[in-house]
Amino acid sequence: MIRPLDAAYAALLGVTSPVWGFPLLRTGKWRTDWKGRRGFAPSIPPDPRPTVLLHGVSVGEVVAAEPLVRHLASEGVRVVISSTTNTGIARARALFEPDHEVVRFPLDFSWMVSRFLDRIRPDAVALLELEVWPHFTRECEARGIPVSVVNGRLSASSFRGYHRLRQLLAPSFRRLAAVGAQSDTYAERFVRMDVPPDRVEVTGTMKWDVELPDDLAARARALRADMGIPADRPVVVAISTGPDEEAQLVEATPEGVTLVVVPRKPERFEEVARLADWIRRSEHRGEVGPSARHATDPLDVPSGAPARASLPERPARDGPFLIDTMGEAEVATALADVVVVGRTFDGLGGSNPIPAAALGKPIVSGPDHHNFAEVTEALAPAIRILGDLSDLPAVFGATDELARMAEAGPRIVTREQGATGRNAAIVRRMLSSRTPR
Repeated sequence: MIRPLDAAYAALLGVTSPVWGFPLLRTGKWRTDWKGRRGFAPSIPPDPRPTVLLHGVSVGEVVAAEPLVRHLASEGVRVVISSTTNTGIARARALFEPDHEVVRFPLDFSWMVSRFLDRIRPDAVALLELEVWPHFTRECEARGIPVSVVNGRLSASSFRGYHRLRQLLAPSFRRLAAVGAQSDTYAERFVRMDVPPDRVEVTGTMKWDVELPDDLAARARALRADMGIPADRPVVVAISTGPDEEAQLVEATPEGVTLVVVPRKPERFEEVARLADWIRRSEHRGEVGPSARHATDPLDVPSGAPARASLPERPARDGPFLIDTMGEAEVATALADVVVVGRTFDGLGGSNPIPAAALGKPIVSGPDHHNFAEVTEALAPAIRILGDLSDLPAVFGATDELARMAEAGPRIVTREQGATGRNAAIVRRMLSSRTPR
């Protein structure tokens, strides 16, 4: 017998197919893991360790999960990571395989969810930020698998939409065994969605617990050498940019300053490439080894360290430079004298400024950063808010302010850390409450 919600999903997919179908065809995203989306995950072999399914819908959640995965693994927990989007899956595989299984999260049709859980057989599920689906939570409850939300976030716009459908969605929220919310505001919204108050606690955001790669400086030197990014002039790096921002940045970057742009979405790379005469990372990758160095490179070895032979370097060029590859946002950020946080000038709510702050980079943000409102508030001494990108040239004249901003960032990041341990404690409690199979 077909469940009513399954029938509703099918009808909704049919009615909205022109909306999501044409973009899939246009961008080539229809060539995706449909088998995985239907719940045909690889069967996870038995293991004496408890198994936690950790789900992040896309790249941001997957990256935020990294310290939690390490924390749980160090305590003898087997972690299986799932994601929904193609970019999320790709990032998860780059970060976690071969040490951890990476699987596609299924569509919320009852039979697909059941098939997926039969193959993964988790002892507990931790959903990063949100992703509370009715059939998934119901099937987990029927199997005695506790489900929690960790690093929980329920934005104002999401809450308004969820609350309008509260009669349908509240049972899913009531099934949650625990919620670790990023802030008091988010915690209150989870309670208003019918999560019992005694199951909700404020843990902070795990994005503060950023751990930068040990080889970041070497990779940044290689990036500079491969592309010919000059070391003798200021560099502004714009991270996770959105529509319209790249063109504004090209126009606003002052004379004598090098612009490096890292678009948020890979499907926009070609669109952005048409905006200017970029030097593209995809066309200059791996041409110079990671030992390549400029004598004046600020990322060079410490003073007094013995010099090493370097490979030939590409002559420095003015740019602008386009990072049209995945996984190099932090690498590019390490080269910056000033970092512009993307999606804060286009109404999309902002991107994560914490890695830039941890690297000691002065940060520029636009007026729209509601997705990271609490983070931006905490980082106020390290961030300058601009009303418009046309104000960018004035930033480079405030050298004393830039120095204070650079000093403040790492100090604030260190002060705010600790959410990973608090969310790990939630997962441990779920595992201890799980009825043995």
